[in-house]
Parts: sequence; structure tokens; C-alpha cells
Amino acid sequence: MKVQNFGVADYIVFVLTIIVSLAIGIYYALSGGRQKTTSEFLVGNRKMSFLPVAISLVVSFESSIMMLGTPAEIYQNGIQWFWADIGFFCANVFSVHFMVPLLHPLRITSANEYLELRFKSHALRLLATSIGMLDYVMYMGIVLFGPALALEAVTGFPMPYSILIVAVASVIYTSIGGLKAVIWTDVFQFTVMFTGIFAVIIKGTIHVGGISKTWNIANENGRLNWFNFEFDPRTRHTFWNLFGSSLIRGLLFSFNQSSVQRISSTPTVSAAKKVMYLSAPGFVITIFMGVVEGIIAYSYYHTIRCDPLESKGIRNSNQIIPAMIMSMFEDIPGMPGLFIASLFSASLSTLSSGLSSISAQMWQDFVRPHTKPMSEFRATLIAKLTVVVFGCIAVAVAFLVSTFGGTLIQITGTINYAIGGPLLGLYFLGCFCPWVNAKGAIFSCVSGMAIVGWIAAGMTVSKGIKKTAPLPPAPTDMCFQSSVVNSSEWMTTSMFSANVTTYPSVFVKHMEPQGLDQLYSISYTLLGVIGFLNSVITGTIASFITGRTKPEESDPRYLISLSDEFLFFLPEWFRKPLRFGYNYDRMMVYKEKEFSEIDLKQGKIRNFANVSIVVSSEENHKGINSVGEFIVDEPEELLLRSQTDGNNVSPSSAPLLQGVGSMYEEQETTDRAGTL
Repeated sequence: MKVQNFGVADYIVFVLTIIVSLAIGIYYALSGGRQKTTSEFLVGNRKMSFLPVAISLVVSFESSIMMLGTPAEIYQNGIQWFWADIGFFCANVFSVHFMVPLLHPLRITSANEYLELRFKSHALRLLATSIGMLDYVMYMGIVLFGPALALEAVTGFPMPYSILIVAVASVIYTSIGGLKAVIWTDVFQFTVMFTGIFAVIIKGTIHVGGISKTWNIANENGRLNWFNFEFDPRTRHTFWNLFGSSLIRGLLFSFNQSSVQRISSTPTVSAAKKVMYLSAPGFVITIFMGVVEGIIAYSYYHTIRCDPLESKGIRNSNQIIPAMIMSMFEDIPGMPGLFIASLFSASLSTLSSGLSSISAQMWQDFVRPHTKPMSEFRATLIAKLTVVVFGCIAVAVAFLVSTFGGTLIQITGTINYAIGGPLLGLYFLGCFCPWVNAKGAIFSCVSGMAIVGWIAAGMTVSKGIKKTAPLPPAPTDMCFQSSVVNSSEWMTTSMFSANVTTYPSVFVKHMEPQGLDQLYSISYTLLGVIGFLNSVITGTIASFITGRTKPEESDPRYLISLSDEFLFFLPEWFRKPLRFGYNYDRMMVYKEKEFSEIDLKQGKIRNFANVSIVVSSEENHKGINSVGEFIVDEPEELLLRSQTDGNNVSPSSAPLLQGVGSMYEEQETTDRAGTL
């Protein structure tokens, strides 16, 4: 493994990837509506085709974490991680059936608009948005760190410069091209990313000696450890904690801002379902390809008998794949550049999707409800500036993440599970527990975050916790100190190297943890399960203490019946008591406006939840509230005013009433025609 440098061909491939991504952003900035409205900038005018949207959704969540972290995880701990992929797939299939029909007709832009509609609490919406944005910013920081770490490992290119290159490119084409640029750039980056992955898989398999030999070596050395059914919660990875925690992560995926944006960007429920149906197996395939890369990497280093981690050729397990690429493709110009380009493409897609999502949430949840009506130009400008600001924040987080140890999989998992579990509990309460009120929902989220945050902090700082040792490394008898990668000066002079940890080759038996260390020793994958269960239980209890939502106060447009969806094969007389008197029939509400179920499926019902007329006699309620409801006088008050004013409606009420009436007629005409 000699020290490699990028050649001219490598730089050409890498630079072209960045240029094409920027060109797509410039194209959409100058074409169509030129991103002058928030509708076009944030949701592509809700006219995007399902195929590019599905591709974009897949690559948005399969970034450098998949290309570096998954192979590193398999290399050190074996193939059992794949059960997490299966759990995620099952959750996505569930989402297609239940969540898309719930969310798409609402035509929301921000995921947490649903929470305000369901619980009638703007404070809850802001709380959930703040937590979700924190999660996304941390995720983007990890994504930025991945390719920078790889490029520095194989070429000595300074990590800070790599982070800035990815961030600047992503901010530019996202801020000027909007969601359309993000989606079509994702499609291009999808092509580059998978070209690089296939090149690694094919070349690596040939180098080891074929498919059979590759998998035999992995099996003989414990990497094909498919099944671990231990019930000890302190075991890092088992079938139970991998599958169960990924179910939670996958269910939360439905309410992720990127998912909601893409669901809302399609014209019909049917198209939205196609997006999810395509993305679900897409996730399985892409993650499995990362798993295969990890198997090939171990077999490759076993074949050349020089484990790069054990020989100190690299200092971080996330550098295994880049080191293998530079060694394996040293005689093929352009191939190292293709891999680095594919790695940067994966990160660009995730970062741009994250920035677009945060921009939508910032505008829809924080700015729009709290400011006076403004021009579309000014609103779009605010959304674009949000992209720039949070791009800078993501860069800062990337530098922070560079001080962490462990694989990208574990770093990401710890953060996602700690934040995602309580958030999923909140959404679960909204969808499936109609008795939960706003106070109970807020308490559930806050208590869940507090408990999981406490446990996660204990995992980080405690010295007495039990850790699961990685599998034995590959042989090192053919390593030569003069030719390994770390003969380069970069490894000892990097500003981050002192903070990166590795696993020793000889493991000392730890003492059994005592006291709270028993709790801190649980698998990081269980953080999400704990947060979810805590939110559901405490939210229910708090709601009954403070006054639950009664059946007549609930709105079926925002609910899903567990009994009807999961026990549909049982007779009605059995399922009816399980509804506890609550109405879950969404179509009943829609039929009041003479819409049919066919209208719902074809997307002819739009903005029904977000643009509605609310009758009120309270003077301070007049106007438009934060979820887009028009508040007008109740009929009795209008009648009284007309009698008092000589059979004329008061001047202050007439314009508003006429405006709402014309708006409603126009909306209903549009719905009947089925136009966009």
C-alpha cells in the first residue's frame, strides 16, 4: 500500500462531478419560474415525476455514511448489521400503506404542520421542528466529515478544504436551483455514486480470486455472523436490537422533512406511493452494496495479509475503503478519482437535501406564521439565505464530529436514535392515539429527550461500561513499515489524529459494570426504543391527567385506526370497541364536500386541511392563523350586523367574506377539474 497521489485523470473526474452539479443548479435557477416563488423553490410546484423523486429520496439518505461507515462496520463486526436494513425496509412498506394516504392530501410543506393540525398547538410544532432541525444539522455534519476524511487519508489533501468544497458546492446549487435542482442533481450523483461502487465490487472480487473465494474467506474468519439472538441489552448488535431499532428509524423516515417534501412534490397519492415503493427496495439494495464492499475489503486485506488498521497504516476504520481503492487501482488512471467523486456525490446529495429541508421548515414553521404577509420574492430570498446560514452551521458541526471516535455508522446511529425515538413517539401519538392532547404530546417529547439524552451522555463519559469487542483483524505478516500508507506525514501532523481511536488487537477482559454503568452499557441501538416507549407512555398518562381529547373533539383527517388497519380480518363487532368511540373515517369528512375516494387517490383534494374556513364570533380571531385557516364571522353575527346596518354587511367584514367565498369557489372548481 504505497502512498498514492491524485493524477491528472483523477482530478478531471473529480472536478467534472462538482461542475456538473453546479451546472444543474444554474440551469434550474434560469429556467421555468426561475425559483421566484416558495412553492417552486421548496416543493417544485408539486409537479415532480415520481421516478427522479424516488431516486433523490434514496441517495439523500445513503451518503458517505453508507459508502464508508457500512463497509467499516462489516469489516470490524461482521454482516449482522444487514438486519438493520431489513427492519428499515419493513418500516418503509408500512409507511406506504398508512402514512402516504394520511399526509399527501394535507398538502403540507413542513412535516410538523401535521402536528399543529392534529394537536392545535403551535408551540408543539415549533418544538418538534427545532428538535428535527438539530438532528438534521448533526447528520449533515457527519456527512461532510466522511469524504473529507477519505480524501485526506488517500491523498493528503487537507480535511478542512474538503469540507468547504462540498459545503460551498451544495449551498450554491441548492440556494439558486431549489428542490428541482436538488432532485435532478441527486439523479446525476446517483449515477456517479453507483458507478464507483460497482467498480470497487468488481475489481475487488477479481483481485481476491472470485465471488466464491471472497465469501469463503469472510465466512472462515467470522464475518458472516448472520444470526445473534442474544437477549442481553448490553450486546452491541443482535438481531433484536438491530431489527427493532431500525423499525423505529424507518417509521420516523415517513415524517422526515426530506420525505414529506418529496411526497408533497408529487401531484397525486398514487405518485407518492410509487416514490415510496421504489425507494424502499432502493434502500435495501444500496445498503447491501455497502455490506458487500465490507466483505470484499476484509477478504482483500486477508489475501494480501496486511490489515491496515492493525498495522497502523490507517488510524480510523472509516478509512478502510479509501485505502483499499488507492492500493487496488494504483495502475488505473482516473479510478481513484471516480471513487472520490462518487463519495463526494453521495455527500452532496445528502447535504443539499438537508439544506432544502431545513429551509422549508424555517420558512414554513418559524418565519411565515410570525411575520406579516410579504412578496414571493422576499419570501424566497429568506428561504435561500437560510440555506447559506445552515450550510455554515453544518461545516462547524463537521469539524466537531471529526473529534469523535468509532465508525460513522455508530456515530450516526447514536445521534439519530437519541433524537429520533422521542420524535417518533410524538408522531405515533398524533396518528394512533386520538385521546392524547397537546399538553401530553409536549410532555412526552420533552421527557423522552431528557431521558435518552441522559443515557447517551452516560454512554459517552462513563469509564466503567461494558463494550463489545470487534472481530479479530486480518493477518499482518506481509506488512512492511516502509510502504504502508502512514509513511506519509499527514497522519502524524493532522490536527484531528490525536482524537481518533482504534481497537487494540489484544482485548483485556473488562470488569462487570456496576450501578448506573449497567444502564450506560446498553447498546446504542436501544436509545431509540427507550425514547419511543417513554414518549408513548408518558404522553398518554399526561393527557389523561390534564384532560384527554374527547371523541367529539377529534378530527379523523389526522388519525389512523390501529384496530382497523391491523385487525381488518376480524368482524366489525370485534373491532368497534377497540376504537373507544373515536371516529377514524377520513372519507366521511371529505364526502361532506362531495369528494369521492377516487378524488382522494387521484389528488383532486388539495389544501383541504391547510386552507379551510373557520367560523368564529371572537373579534381577536379574525384573519388568517398559522395553519392557513381563514377566520370569518359566524352567520348569526353577520345577520345581526346586516339588520343593524340597514341590511348591509359591515364594510370591515364584506371584503374578507367575499375574498374567502371567491377563494373557496375557485378551489372547488380547481378540485373538480383535477388541474394542478
